[in-house]
Amino acid sequence: MINKEKKFSRKSAPEQTARMVETIFGCKWSLTLFNLLAHGINRPGEMVRNVEGLSTKVLNDCLRKNTEFGILEKRSFAELPPRVEYHVTPFGEKFIAVLEQIEQLQKEAENNDD
Repeated sequence: MINKEKKFSRKSAPEQTARMVETIFGCKWSLTLFNLLAHGINRPGEMVRNVEGLSTKVLNDCLRKNTEFGILEKRSFAELPPRVEYHVTPFGEKFIAVLEQIEQLQKEAENNDD
């Protein structure tokens, strides 16, 4: 008698992670935002001043999404005038490393097309 028991089940993309990657890549400013943070620019006003074409509204939306996903954390300081800074979380560091790997794969794929 032959055992025809299936050893593998259908594998699908993790929903939350797939949605997170799609949302972050969907925001054309997220990668720029991560670059700013890597260079120590972590205050929203300073971010807007350093990036041509980036509006406060779009930046706030991008920061909110990244904060909701746990990639960034918002730190508010009880000062006058109020001060807010954003920092990459430990989870965010892992996520950004994955994005960098995807970027590297893209470069390799482009080189293979030549």
